[in-house]
Amino acid sequence: MKTLRTLLIVLISLFSVNSFAQTAGDIISNYFENTGGLEKWQSLKGIKMSAKVNQGGMEIPLEIIQLTGGKQMTVITFQGKEIKQGVFDGTTLWSTNFMTQKAEKSDQESTDNLKLDSNDFPDSFLGYKEKGYTVELVGKETIDGAETYKIKLTKEQITIDGKKEDNVTYYFFDTENYVPIAIQSEIKSGQMKGQISEIKLSDYQEVDGFYFPFTMIQGIKGQAGQPLAIDKIELNPSVDNALFQFPEETTLPKK
Repeated sequence: MKTLRTLLIVLISLFSVNSFAQTAGDIISNYFENTGGLEKWQSLKGIKMSAKVNQGGMEIPLEIIQLTGGKQMTVITFQGKEIKQGVFDGTTLWSTNFMTQKAEKSDQESTDNLKLDSNDFPDSFLGYKEKGYTVELVGKETIDGAETYKIKLTKEQITIDGKKEDNVTYYFFDTENYVPIAIQSEIKSGQMKGQISEIKLSDYQEVDGFYFPFTMIQGIKGQAGQPLAIDKIELNPSVDNALFQFPEETTLPKK
C-alpha cells in the first residue's frame, strides 16, 4: 500500500511539472495569441507609426514605416525639414546625411546584413522554424520588477569587418501576459562595440485587433535610454514605392 501511494505521488508530481512547464515554443505561441492571433499576424502587410522622440527636452516628430519584403524607413521632421534615415527598398540601404542634407548609400556589409532580415516582417518569431532560426528558453529574469521568460533567438550569422559572427538577440517576455517588455543584443561594431543594446517596451494598446507597445526606451543596458512615444499606428498603409528609392542626383544641362 505504501509503495502504491508513493507511486501515485510521483505520477502526480510528474504530471504537474509537465502541465505547467513552459517551452520557448509555448511562450511564442502565447505571445501571438495574446496580441492578435497567428492568422492576423500572418496577414499583416505593413505598419506605419507616428511618434515623437525626446531629445534634450525637445520633442521631435518622426514616422516609421515597415512593409513586407523588408522595405522600411524612418522620416524625421526637424526644423521644417524631412530627413530620411535607414531607408531600404529591398536592395539599397541609404540615409540622409544630417550635415550635407544629401542621400548617402550604406556600405555593402551593412546592406547585406539588413537583407538577412528582409523576411522578418512583421515579427522575427513569425515562422522562425521555416527561416532556420532557433529559440531557447534560457530561464527567468526580473526586468524593472516584472518576472520574465528570457528567450534566446539565434538567426543567420552576420558579417562584421569581413568576419562571420553569431546573430543573437534576447527577448524578455512578461510571464503574465506573454508580451516582450525588453530586448537585448550585443553591439558588434562602432564606439559602443561590446556593450549591450537594450529596448524596453511598455504601454501595450489595441490597434485593429492587434496589441502593440506604444512606449519604447532605447539605449545601453544599465544606462538611461531615449524615450519614444507612439501617437498612432496604421496597419496595411498605402505607401508609394518611389519613397524608398535612392534619389539619384541629376545633372543640369549646360547652357
